Amino acid sequence: MKRTVQEEEEEEEVYFMKGAFAEVMQHCSTFNSGGISLPLTPQQKAVYAQEEKHMGSLGLRVLALASGPELGRLTFLGLVGIIDPPRDGVKEAVQILTESGVSVKMITGDALETAWSIARKIGLCNGKMKAMSGEEVETVTESALSSTVKNVSIFFRTSPKHKLKIIKALQRAGAVVGMTGDGVNDAVALKSADIGIAMGRAGTDVSKEAANMILVDDNFSTIMNAIEEGKGIFYNIKNFVRFQLSTSISALSLITLSTVFNLPNPLNAMQILWINIIMDGPPAQSLGVEPVDKDAIRHPPRSITDTILSRSLILKILLSAAVIISGTLFVFWKEIPESGITPRTTTMTFTCFVFFDLFNALTCRSQTKLIAEIGILRNRMFLYSVLGSILGQMAVIYIPPLQKIFQTENLGALDLLFLTGLASSVFILSELVKVCEKFCCRTRTDKDQQEAV
Repeated sequence: MKRTVQEEEEEEEVYFMKGAFAEVMQHCSTFNSGGISLPLTPQQKAVYAQEEKHMGSLGLRVLALASGPELGRLTFLGLVGIIDPPRDGVKEAVQILTESGVSVKMITGDALETAWSIARKIGLCNGKMKAMSGEEVETVTESALSSTVKNVSIFFRTSPKHKLKIIKALQRAGAVVGMTGDGVNDAVALKSADIGIAMGRAGTDVSKEAANMILVDDNFSTIMNAIEEGKGIFYNIKNFVRFQLSTSISALSLITLSTVFNLPNPLNAMQILWINIIMDGPPAQSLGVEPVDKDAIRHPPRSITDTILSRSLILKILLSAAVIISGTLFVFWKEIPESGITPRTTTMTFTCFVFFDLFNALTCRSQTKLIAEIGILRNRMFLYSVLGSILGQMAVIYIPPLQKIFQTENLGALDLLFLTGLASSVFILSELVKVCEKFCCRTRTDKDQQEAV
C-alpha cells in the first residue's frame, strides 16, 4: 500500500492511495460514481470484491485506487488490472524441475485468484498442492509451518518477513533452498537462503550484493541450466575419482602382492612412473570435461549428507580394480618363463595394464549410461587423450631408445589383439553392471507406482 499527500496553497491536503483491495477499502467511506461521491454500502463493497476476484482469476495484478481529505474518509476510485504474463519457457522449466524432484514454490504479494491463475499457466498446480496466505504464515508456529510448508506451492499476500519465515521452515524440514528476488526488501531472504538468486536487469544493487548468484537475463529457465551444469560437474568429479582410485588401487595391489608372495616385480619403476603420469593423466583430466548429460537435470536431487564416495561407487571401484589386477597377473603368470622374468614378460604385463586403464577410462565416462547411449565422439578431449596414450605406449614398445629406458621389446599383432581382448573385459563387465542397475531401478519404480495406485 502506498500513500501520497498533495498540498496546495490555501487548500486542504488530499490523500492518494493505491494497494491491495482489502487494505485500501478499509480506509474508504464513499465511492466514485460518475464524478459524484456516494456512500459505500456493504452491497457495493461486495460488488467491488467480486470484480476484484474476477480480474485476479484472469491473471491480472489488481490495484485499488482511492483519494480523499483524510484516512478513513477516502473515496474509492476503482480497480486497475496490470498484465504481467509469465516469460516464455517458464512452464517447461517448472515441469522439468518438478519431474526431477525440485519443489518449485511461488511467493507473491498478489491476491489468491491472481496467484492461482499464474500458477495454472506455468503448470505449478498439480491438484495436490495448496495455497497459504501471508497472514496464515505469520500466525502459524514455526514447527507447524515446517511440517506443512513442503505441501504448499503458493504463498499469496506475503511480505518480506514472511519470505524469511518460509525459508527458515524449509531449511528446518531438511530442504536446500534457492530463493529468487529483485527488491531491496528481498535482501534478507536472499542472504538467508542456501542459494540466493538475484535478477541482473531488474534487480537492485542491494539484492545483488546479498545474492550468491545473479541471473543476467532475468530468466527463470536459466536456473534450470545452472542446476544442470552443477549436476554435470558433480558427476564428472565422481567419474574422475572412480577412474583414479581404481587405477591406483590396481597398481598398488600389483606391487603389494608381488612383494608379499616373494614374486618378481611385474612392473619396473619407469613403467610405474609412465602409468601414473602419462597414461592416467590425460584420460583422467578429460573425464572432468565430459559434456553434461541432457538427462542429468531429470535426476532427483541428492541428499546434502551424501558423499562422493558412496557405497555404490566404492563397489564399482573395487570391482574394476579386481578385474584389472586379475587380468594383469594372469598375463604376468602366462608370460613368465621358468628361467625368470624377461623383457617380453614386463612388456606384456606393462601393456596389458595400460590397455586395462584405457578401457576403464572409457566406461568411467558415465556411472549410469552405456557408452552406446552417450556416444563415442561426444567428448573430443577424451578421444584425443586416449589416442595420445595409445601412440605413447606404442612408442615405448617399438622405439629402440625408449625400449632401453623402459626395458621393453617389440610385440606382435597377435599379442596386441590378445591384450586388447583381455583388457576389454573391465569395460564389458562395467557396462553389464550398468544394465543390471537400470533393470533393478526400473523394477523398483514400477513396484512403487503400483503401490501408490
